[in-house]
Amino acid sequence: MSGSLVYQDYINLINKNFIINENIQNNQIQPSSMDLSLSEECYEIKHSFLSYNSKVRDKLKDLIIKKINLNKKYIFKKNKTYIVRLNECLNLKNNIFGHCNPKSSTGRLDIFCRSLVDYGEEYEKIPKNYKGEIFLEITSKSFDVSLKKNNSLNQLRLVIKNHNFLTDKQLINLNEKQKISNQTKHYIKIDNGLKLSVDLGRSDIIAYVAKKNTPVLNFSKIKYHKVNDFWNIIKKNNKKLVIERNKFYILRSKEKVIIPSNLAGEMIPYDTGIGDFRAHYAGFFDPGFGLGRGSYAVLEVKTNEVPFLLEDGQTIARIKYEKLNKNSNIVYGKDIKSNYQNQGLKLSKHFK
Repeated sequence: MSGSLVYQDYINLINKNFIINENIQNNQIQPSSMDLSLSEECYEIKHSFLSYNSKVRDKLKDLIIKKINLNKKYIFKKNKTYIVRLNECLNLKNNIFGHCNPKSSTGRLDIFCRSLVDYGEEYEKIPKNYKGEIFLEITSKSFDVSLKKNNSLNQLRLVIKNHNFLTDKQLINLNEKQKISNQTKHYIKIDNGLKLSVDLGRSDIIAYVAKKNTPVLNFSKIKYHKVNDFWNIIKKNNKKLVIERNKFYILRSKEKVIIPSNLAGEMIPYDTGIGDFRAHYAGFFDPGFGLGRGSYAVLEVKTNEVPFLLEDGQTIARIKYEKLNKNSNIVYGKDIKSNYQNQGLKLSKHFK
């Protein structure tokens, strides 16, 4: 069977040394993805790069500003670029390939990170039958963040043979049998995936925007930081919001999203047809997300070019749905202590 791998597949790949990490933790394995973790090996580098014609290590030699040991906490300074070797190596076979994405918590902190592999022509792509190390390039854009070995900033989704994305017609049929949104069928917007719009009118608080001067954020400390130290609250105002250049906003979708337990979802992070801004950094939705009443999608929004007026109900992102290669016994939710099930407008798990 082709399609996205499930929880048990990752267990099998680890047992067969297709995924190699001596100290892998059970909580790294998700219903249709796997959390990756930082090793102690880290470098501050001069600039970003891709290593399409060599190993990452060979390209890295000329770019290192300094070497850092993450066995101790280290503060990643705003707008400086670092690269960290991940604990996990891959030894893939059987036409397995994949890609990576920042985790939800990483995206909600405006930590821009993307994976690189040897001879890789694109960020985040894991080529078919890849054998080798994975590195993570990290640039924190809003906060100084302290990180250390074994912190998990990104995740991996593997696919066997090929992706099996649902067409719009299949999505419409699915929604009639098993809802994928809380919208009625007359209002649901399906066009190259499930379209999501921004909610700027339902609640008193419509957004958070990152402050310029903040304390250091300790990535290892959960439910610890004070919201007011890091975020300004934006209240409802005529159902409109101007996204200012180089400011980072947390918003939420108007629609609740449901990912059935036999599917996985991925949000498209940047769509120039919708507008010249980025609406999501962290894209994976595991099977079971929103099961029951549905969950809002949290949107991380930024424009680097020009200020942009958003209005309530405006389309801001899309979710593609894809088939799993088999049904998963493990789904997203409280049984596996998922952080964002049935969420509203929610900051990352680091805040009280």
